[in-house]
Amino acid sequence: MAREMAEHDWAQSPLGPREGWPPALRSTLALLLACPTPMFLAWGPDLLCFYNDAYRPILGYRSETALGRPFRDVWASIWSDIEPLVTTTLAGESCTVTDMRLDLSRQGRPEESWWTFTYSPVFDDAGKIAGLLCVTGETTARVVAERERAAAAERLDLALSAGNSIGIWDWDVLADRVTADTRFATLYGIDPDKAAAGASIAEFFAGIHPDDLSRVQSEVLDAVERCGSFRSEYRLLNAEGRVRWVSAQGRCIAGADGRCERFPGVSYDITDRMTSELAIRAAKAERDFVIDLTARQRVATDPETIIRISSEALGKRLGVNRAGFYRLLGVKQMRHGGSWTDGTLAPLTGVQAVSAFGARAEQRRRRGKTLVFSDSRHDNDGDLLAYAEDGVLAGLCVPLMNAGHWQAGIYLHHAEVRHWTPAEISLVKEVAEMTWLAVERAEALLRLSQRVDQQSVALAEATTEIKAEADRRSAAESQLRQLQKMESLGQLTGGIAHDFNNMLAIIIGGLNLAQRRLARGESDVGKYLDGAMEGATRAATLTQRLLAFSRQQPLSPKAIEPNKLVAGLAEMLARSLGELVQLETILSAGLWKAKADPAELENVIVNLAVNGRDAMPEGGKLTIETSNAYVDDAYAHEAELAPGQYVQIAVSDTGTGMSPDVMAKAFDPFFTTKSVGKGTGLGLSQVFGFARQSGGHVRVYSEVGHGTTFKLYLPRFWGDEPPTTVRSAPATLRQGKPSDIVLVVEDEERVRNNSVEALRELGYTVLHAASGAEALAIIEAGQDVTLLFTDVVMPGMTGRQLADRAAPLLPKMKIVFTTGYTRNAVVHNGILDPGTNFLPKPFGIDQLAAKIAEVLDA
Repeated sequence: MAREMAEHDWAQSPLGPREGWPPALRSTLALLLACPTPMFLAWGPDLLCFYNDAYRPILGYRSETALGRPFRDVWASIWSDIEPLVTTTLAGESCTVTDMRLDLSRQGRPEESWWTFTYSPVFDDAGKIAGLLCVTGETTARVVAERERAAAAERLDLALSAGNSIGIWDWDVLADRVTADTRFATLYGIDPDKAAAGASIAEFFAGIHPDDLSRVQSEVLDAVERCGSFRSEYRLLNAEGRVRWVSAQGRCIAGADGRCERFPGVSYDITDRMTSELAIRAAKAERDFVIDLTARQRVATDPETIIRISSEALGKRLGVNRAGFYRLLGVKQMRHGGSWTDGTLAPLTGVQAVSAFGARAEQRRRRGKTLVFSDSRHDNDGDLLAYAEDGVLAGLCVPLMNAGHWQAGIYLHHAEVRHWTPAEISLVKEVAEMTWLAVERAEALLRLSQRVDQQSVALAEATTEIKAEADRRSAAESQLRQLQKMESLGQLTGGIAHDFNNMLAIIIGGLNLAQRRLARGESDVGKYLDGAMEGATRAATLTQRLLAFSRQQPLSPKAIEPNKLVAGLAEMLARSLGELVQLETILSAGLWKAKADPAELENVIVNLAVNGRDAMPEGGKLTIETSNAYVDDAYAHEAELAPGQYVQIAVSDTGTGMSPDVMAKAFDPFFTTKSVGKGTGLGLSQVFGFARQSGGHVRVYSEVGHGTTFKLYLPRFWGDEPPTTVRSAPATLRQGKPSDIVLVVEDEERVRNNSVEALRELGYTVLHAASGAEALAIIEAGQDVTLLFTDVVMPGMTGRQLADRAAPLLPKMKIVFTTGYTRNAVVHNGILDPGTNFLPKPFGIDQLAAKIAEVLDA
């Protein structure tokens, strides 16, 4: 750990380089590193973590990144448990914790562990608390061992409290003499005095249930023959017919010859446990039966099929010979076996007469009583007997009632004498009710199907009419959208024509006046040329804003630190906004990097700031604030962008605000509330286009009389790319050298001539070509070229194709692309290809000089 601390890059941390650390921190770290006990130190306002080698295993997977990170971040998973201790310690009070349960998840998954540790405050050179020191040790093994020991003691106490439920035996195998205590003798029905004196093994075997005897004898014999252990569970049957379950365990003791001589062991009563287990097994069997039957009923759709499968399943479950469901219909006809006559129960077996049931039995049936009977026995009052004699059929009839009336019944036959248990009768009732509901559901579905069939034709006709109406509505909506598009297009083209005509009037007028004066020999034409240049510059700016609105401007996104960018703009904005506007920046701590074009982002912030200033003619406050933001699914769907993490830059003013109608049109091209000549109406359109082209979003919030806030969302940058620094003021452009040879490739002659003359004016040696093929021939002829300045869109061979073919011939040659339209081979979806040098048209000589110098100096 000492080596890792020495190699760690502390310059980026709040502590700074190690050379500047205070003596108190150095001495504490020396103590920590020399200690063989696990220790860690949390130092400074952020409680940065330091620890020794013994503490590293406690960190687990965190050990690779924990050094120098805030204590709260390292142990975020248990912070709620330890935060009160940290707060107490930093207040000056040491804390000692014994056997605290903490889930450290050292391997990345939950774990159970216990810890004993102390937190002590540590002091800086001035004697103030600067952090805390922890000495810790894991006590998991001891805590678990003590817990298991306590559980074992509890089980022992429970066993001893069972009293006469546990018995001990000792069998002398050679003498066949078993001595046992009173508890064992009581369990097996042996006289305690005789058991104490000794009895044969056969006498004890006599108490085992006949169904288990042969198995137990075989298991005992096997244990004796191999001189091993014995373990078994079986039933005991006493003279009164009472059954008890026991668990017996024993182990053979071998003599000198290796054969079993003695066989001691213990037996204990497990009747309560086995009774519960058997009940659970029976309940599980019935549950599985009901679940399976329900699934089979759900598949069936025919009532007759549902009744048949239910009868068969129930008969198989209870092992009966005949099973059937019967229903009362309007015609009083049973679906199986016989018929209903005069409201009385007809023969169900085909043997017994109606009168055999008796009037009283019929009354019981009508009241919903379950009938248990045979086919030939009943008492003088007509009650059916619960048991049948040997050789006759025993039956069970369970009715299903609805509103006090018999609706259906289930009837079961058994070929032998059968006592129907309450559990079996309950199961029969459950299955009968379930089947009855399934039958009703199936019949309801059949009736519904018939109604659906009857309505299908009407539904088809209605569907046809609805589709026709939908087609008419769709056509109308399409026509309306087309009209709206044409109206928007008319507004856009009208705005463009108006502004361009004004700019062209300035350019043409200035050049005409300059021509006339030069023709008369006058040289004072500077003001006319300056006016023409100003008009051309405004036209170029308008073009760039149109490209930004249409998301076609070429962007070069990089990793940006927004706080540095805003801080770098603050001084310039404070001067340009005027004395009446107070500028405030609120820069969030821990701000993520953003991914955007830094130059265009600066333009957007300046644009929003200027708009805010114009909205405060009497002065006010302009605030630029940065923060991290998470866009959830709902907001992302509304804003039409991907959910996730974004960096937010908000520009707020305390100006006049916007009404809802104005706010709805704020981002429309050429829409402005400013007076004529005060703005083009493309500023906010440019902001919107930049945000969307950058993969982000912009929202406006405003209230009349209270001000406006624009919130710009930019995607968070992920990766290791170094952040882009804030641009400083451009230095004086360097003059070209004659040794730097620039090859200009442009198919438009006037544009080519202007570029050639401008570069020669700057001091470069310039060659030129009218096409990619001509330029390639110059290079292939052996001409050395320092920089290739080529248009992208050219007939025959594009600038991208030219660069790809020329680069292998001159590996050290630099390349700069230029074009007036971005949808081409070097710009994709408005984003420049990585490593591409690009100068958009139109450009002035200063811009050309700056770009060429930048590329050559790179």
